[in-house]
Amino acid sequence: MQRKKIKRTVIIAGYRCNCHCLFCLNSNKRDIPDKTSDEIKREMIKARKKGSDYIELNGGEMTIRSDIIDLVKFARNLGFLVMTIPTNGMMFYYETFTKEILKAGLNNIIFSIHGETAELHDSLTQVLGSFEKLKKGLENVKKYIKALRLKNIYLGSDTVIVKQNYRHLPQIGEFLLNLGFKDSEFIFVDPTCGAAFDNFDKIVPRISEVAPYAHKCLDIGRKNNISHWHIRYVPLCYFRDYLDQISELEELKIFRTEHIAPDFTNLNVEKSRINLAKSKTEKCQDCKLYDKCEGIWKEYLKHYGDKELKVIK
Repeated sequence: MQRKKIKRTVIIAGYRCNCHCLFCLNSNKRDIPDKTSDEIKREMIKARKKGSDYIELNGGEMTIRSDIIDLVKFARNLGFLVMTIPTNGMMFYYETFTKEILKAGLNNIIFSIHGETAELHDSLTQVLGSFEKLKKGLENVKKYIKALRLKNIYLGSDTVIVKQNYRHLPQIGEFLLNLGFKDSEFIFVDPTCGAAFDNFDKIVPRISEVAPYAHKCLDIGRKNNISHWHIRYVPLCYFRDYLDQISELEELKIFRTEHIAPDFTNLNVEKSRINLAKSKTEKCQDCKLYDKCEGIWKEYLKHYGDKELKVIK
């Protein structure tokens, strides 16, 4: 019997952030006004009534909002089973904040970690000290999970793959493993809009150059029997031996996702990504992975073409 998909609602509350990441997808949206508390609460109520069990509050950086703890409490009281916030981790540097947001009901935190050293990570966030604050923030989260005797709190990480860090992927993987992460994603940069669109040549690497380093990183997860150690937004021809570590393939089985943002609403994220942002070329048609593969970003093909893509027989 086919498992019922989890309905996941991602509320993008705004685009303000205390980092200025070199690859930020929303770099040209910072002036769009944030949603108010009441707007976000109405959207949460609507999502819950429509059957959503999984709520993600996204930005920008949600933790810099003055109402974030109240919003988390509100989501918990509505009965969401999963309450997620992706974060650069810097606000968790402050112990009082960490303690209060965990008590409020936050049970899934995804830390954005883009390098294994302060030099690399800070150069990508463009905030000096962000790496050390993130590490201290993670320590505080672990400390208060234990102190408050909280159960079923999930900690994950995501790493955006760009020209500046792809050669470090094996080292980043080892670093994440040593931090204790059991749920990590390595995300090939999205050049559809934002900073990677504006500065494509400086930021977006060739998939053929990324693949060997990504394979070594994914092998770390396999070797250590980590259930979710995945890569996202890559063509399958370069990852034919890693199909069980492709995020999109897993997502299609598990989630039905909607995004609700200040400037757009997307009620079927998985479908729209395939139809609007990614593409396969004529060359791909004879590949045995054609039906499973989403292809690669259209913007990537505009710049690099499809010569790299391989036909798997």
